[in-house]
Amino acid sequence: MKIVYLGSGEFGIECLKALANSSYGLTFIVTAPPHPAGRGRKDKPTPVAIWAKNHSIPFIETDNVNAPETIDRIAAYQPQLIVVIAFGQKVGNQLINLPPKGAINVHASLLPKYRGAAPINRAIINGETQTGISIITLAEKMDAGDVLAQAKTGIATDETAGQLHDRLAQIAAPLLLKTIEKIAAGTVIHTAQDHSKATLAPKLKKSDGFLDFSEPAGSLVRKIFGLWPWPGASAIYGPSASLRAGPKETQKSLRVTIAKAKVVETSNPARLPAGTLNENLNIICGENALKIIKIKPAGSALMDFKDFVNGWRTVPGDIFMKIADN
Repeated sequence: MKIVYLGSGEFGIECLKALANSSYGLTFIVTAPPHPAGRGRKDKPTPVAIWAKNHSIPFIETDNVNAPETIDRIAAYQPQLIVVIAFGQKVGNQLINLPPKGAINVHASLLPKYRGAAPINRAIINGETQTGISIITLAEKMDAGDVLAQAKTGIATDETAGQLHDRLAQIAAPLLLKTIEKIAAGTVIHTAQDHSKATLAPKLKKSDGFLDFSEPAGSLVRKIFGLWPWPGASAIYGPSASLRAGPKETQKSLRVTIAKAKVVETSNPARLPAGTLNENLNIICGENALKIIKIKPAGSALMDFKDFVNGWRTVPGDIFMKIADN
């Protein structure tokens, strides 16, 4: 079976490897153009473009997969099936209907839950204990096609979005091959989604990671794990109000990203403002407190919080403030 792959993100690389090592013919790849990345903002090819080049698979880079010239390029390979993973572009009906076996998508949630660009992050942030992979047909509406296969997995309480991303990518590869085998044999079962149960997982913005310590500590911990490594759960750290006018070396505020934390059940007898470090150097929250385990100061490497405390001479009364959302 000749297959054309549409994708850009790292999530699909394990599936690409599986397709390339299978008996199916991975004949052509379509991915997004290079985009600015890193401190120098130099154009960087997508992970899929890099993989295709390294494995000598023909590919093109385009920001409009539905352009007539792109469709003509795809049609020239006479695909029997199109596989779409982490592509970031809407695929039109002309392409969906091009191959005789149609077009399928690998999505990182148990649809109809978490349709959209950030299903892994949103599942962790919302406190889900289970997620998985869905393989669906492409449809006019986003992530609304028939379910062809699913695989479930639990979410650990301390699992980051990055870790879950990598684990789901591993789960997706064998599931995709089994599904294609059934498609080829004509035995795949189509199950319509219950659209009344659909939930959305919209694309993340940097501001989604601006922590508000008036929220319960449990909610903040889920954000910290669900937003690592990108966009990261961030705040502004500064000295206590009583020291702001003094000679403390760390008077200047500092943007930090909290990478790992846990909830500490506590009361607030001193009625400290939310965001203040208590006597145990835990952050007072709207409910309970937040114990930081790993933190990344702006411009520095990820470090243990105890090393941050020593380096910045952190003391009770220092504060963590929400970043202004401009």
